[in-house]
Amino acid sequence: MFATLQCGRFQLSLKRPLVMGVVNVTPDSFFDGNVHFRVNQAIEHGLRLVQDGADILDIGGESTRPGAQVVAADEELRRLLPVIQGLLDAGVPLSVDTCKPEVMRQVLHAGADMINDIRGFSSDEAIQAVQDADCALCLMHMQGEPRTMQQTPCYDDVVAEVQAYLAAGAQRLRDAGIAANRIALDPGFGFGKTVAHNYTLLNQLPQVMGDAYPCMVGLSRKSMIGALTGRPASQRLGGSVAAALAAAVRGAHILRVHDVADTVDALTIWSAINDPTLTEGARA
Repeated sequence: MFATLQCGRFQLSLKRPLVMGVVNVTPDSFFDGNVHFRVNQAIEHGLRLVQDGADILDIGGESTRPGAQVVAADEELRRLLPVIQGLLDAGVPLSVDTCKPEVMRQVLHAGADMINDIRGFSSDEAIQAVQDADCALCLMHMQGEPRTMQQTPCYDDVVAEVQAYLAAGAQRLRDAGIAANRIALDPGFGFGKTVAHNYTLLNQLPQVMGDAYPCMVGLSRKSMIGALTGRPASQRLGGSVAAALAAAVRGAHILRVHDVADTVDALTIWSAINDPTLTEGARA
């Protein structure tokens, strides 16, 4: 059983759920596209998320929402590199959300501590880009690709198929000589899945993930929440926090969220309920 995650400059304890704050340096992300697109806006947002309690920052230079278009590697790097530079001293690991091997190499050289790959390091080039580093790797499941993944998602058994994909992907990394304590797995909520698929995976998260590697989940503000609440992305805070807590209860180790402060508060109360000693010294 794992206790820590090797994450570049950091050794992350997994004794409690960690909160990963999202920093989208994009003009078209589904929730906060163009809000933090300028370098100074993105850096300020990242620093604010750290103040709110983020344990990790996840920086993305290419939207992966359904229907998103591909961004050239040089443009992705133009967006990412100055933000990484501006947040290197923020005191938390910097994850980069990318699937391009050339981008992986350059952001690792710039100081990134983690690579979060929606394509699950499925190419030899991606594995070669990361295998000799000490960064953490998040391997995610996706059926299809962002432009078309939500058109006709289909599984015979979504739990078994996602579990098998993640296990095979992790073994592929291990066969390349990558240490187990660098690997985290993500079932990929919303990436080639119907609403029913998503809630089945969340309900059965322990069966999906197993106990060989840490689990990261990204549920924040997604359409699976809007499908049940009827609310647009801008009004899905309550549903997002509820989903994050449901994932934590089911053993998730890293929660990727837009709303760090609210998620941290919810986890604090949940932790105190489970361990009343945490309330000692608190004022009434």
